[in-house]
Amino acid sequence: MQSFRNERLLEPVDISVANLMAALGRYQGRQELYRHQAPQILDALRRTAIVESTEASNRIEGIVVPPHRLQALMSQEAPQTRSESEIAGYRDLLARIHTGQIGLPLTPESICALHADLYAYLPGEGGRWKARDNVIRQRLPDGRDVVRFVPLSADETPGAMSELCSDLAAVWDSEAADRLLALNAFILDFLCIHPFRDGNGRVARLLTLLLLYAAGYEVGRYISLERIVEQTKETYYEALWRSSQCWETGQHDLTPWYQYSLSVLIYAYREFEARVGELLTSRGAKSDAVRAAIAAFAPGYIFTTAELERLCPTVSYATIRRILDALRAEGVVDCLGRGRYAQWLKR
Repeated sequence: MQSFRNERLLEPVDISVANLMAALGRYQGRQELYRHQAPQILDALRRTAIVESTEASNRIEGIVVPPHRLQALMSQEAPQTRSESEIAGYRDLLARIHTGQIGLPLTPESICALHADLYAYLPGEGGRWKARDNVIRQRLPDGRDVVRFVPLSADETPGAMSELCSDLAAVWDSEAADRLLALNAFILDFLCIHPFRDGNGRVARLLTLLLLYAAGYEVGRYISLERIVEQTKETYYEALWRSSQCWETGQHDLTPWYQYSLSVLIYAYREFEARVGELLTSRGAKSDAVRAAIAAFAPGYIFTTAELERLCPTVSYATIRRILDALRAEGVVDCLGRGRYAQWLKR
């Protein structure tokens, strides 16, 4: 669609966008470290993120329930009201995306199916493109309701969505452009088309997670991106408005949207590393991290304390050695030498 035409994604990006992308590359490179270092901590963060994401993404759209009912819904209780039904639909979709049950390629049919599942507890309300023209509105702090953007007409929507999905697939498969740029351009075009009567924002946020995971950016599993968007929604609306200007003619500026979307991801990675660091320094967490790293080794694997220090950078050599001695007594490892550079065997 508009952001994919005329090789827009191959154009040089603003230096601020380039810097954000470089930083995200470094964060992405450290992801695997935490899988071995703190799996039990990641499980706790994942559970919290699912609740926060479900609540925040719906709250952005004015869909709220009392805290005790949200807790009940997240425990898989059946919804009792319309708001609860919409939250339950988002809950289920988010869980499926997190577990890889929904993936690429994105097609008009798969996006309509996702929308139908969002309204799974309200049969007949989801899964179809808009039948009438719509507008993107925003309620200002002073209470005024203003029109921020006029999307494509209902008649143009099916063809535009088909083109948009084809454009993404072509760029994604060829890797002609950076996938971070491609996925954010896709989401901007999706929001500008605004293909559904309702639920566009929530579908866009679910598609963002799906595409980020496919591109190898995993932080949304542990830190709620939806919560960060909610906390910065005025900036979100401003970036969307600025990048949607002249979108219909393909003369729009993608930079504000890139800056906002990539900054949200940076913020999430910083929070992720800070929270993991805090939890790792809590009582018992360092020991758990070292034990988890060793548990990940295959039987017969030979390693050194230096390797454990790289996997568990917040844990001192003395602590690692103490844990190794305990594991040797438990019959989990054998020491193959003496001193700091001794090799160890995982049984």
